[in-house]
Amino acid sequence: MQHEPDGPAALAGDRLVHHGFDLKTVQVLDGDSPHSDVEFPDPREFDLIMTTGSVHSVYDHDRIGSWIGREVELLRAAHDGGTAIFGICFGAQALCVALGGTVERSPSSEVGWVEIDSDDESIVPAGPWFTWHDDRCVLPSGVVELARSPIAPQAFRAGSSMAVQFHPEVDRDLVAGWMSKCDDDYFAARAADRSAMLEGFTNSGERSAANLHLMLDRFVDEVAG
Repeated sequence: MQHEPDGPAALAGDRLVHHGFDLKTVQVLDGDSPHSDVEFPDPREFDLIMTTGSVHSVYDHDRIGSWIGREVELLRAAHDGGTAIFGICFGAQALCVALGGTVERSPSSEVGWVEIDSDDESIVPAGPWFTWHDDRCVLPSGVVELARSPIAPQAFRAGSSMAVQFHPEVDRDLVAGWMSKCDDDYFAARAADRSAMLEGFTNSGERSAANLHLMLDRFVDEVAG
């Protein structure tokens, strides 16, 4: 589930291919309009659904009301029917809502590289991870929080569904493309250091990719079932 043209599964999709999955991409938006008439597939046709990030907020129904409700219903049906789900950032927030939780504006943004507090680093390493979000999940009862930062849950699991608030799928070129669409005021408002965001791939990119492999390997082998 890819929301914008520049929001692919990227390194995470590559790892699923490594595990033998054939990928089908459902792209929700095409261009600058937040409206979409995309036809969502029957989740029973798939072994696993990965839903990725977006520039939008799950709760912004005035902008994305043409499709967000349908995506949440798809994720709820997939989870209830036993189809494994892996959510990334916006995808994590959509899954949170599908499971009965809510999403709210975070007290501050997290844009750049972060270390997280993990309850089990064998499935969610502490990082550093690249992150870019203004919202956070409020998890419902029955969902197990796996990791967190001071301001937001960073990973959670419910049955064969799992999600992370950060962006384990990115590489330097993908993030550079996102950054090119934002001006200096955008980053200043979020206390984000533009140069450090890209330099982080020199210092932590290989480690982050290795941690992604570890996390998705455990997800495929143990969580997804």
